[in-house]
Amino acid sequence: MPRLYRIDNGETVGQITDAQLKFLVDQLEEEDGDDKEYFFDRDTLELLSDNGADPDLLALIESAMGDEDEVDLAWE
Repeated sequence: MPRLYRIDNGETVGQITDAQLKFLVDQLEEEDGDDKEYFFDRDTLELLSDNGADPDLLALIESAMGDEDEVDLAWE
């Protein structure tokens, strides 16, 4: 199962399903085929929600953001 983590401190955000990972890969821009890092801000969350993101995935990303306006996450 893929693991999401914060790039700035390596802290694990949580596990996501393969389907949730596929959704992120399909929805977000990657710099190259091996890119596993994503930038999230409040607008990105809204876009993901509008495009049918799993509510559990959105909640996980929101919890990683906390009070911050943006966060960089990666998966492995």
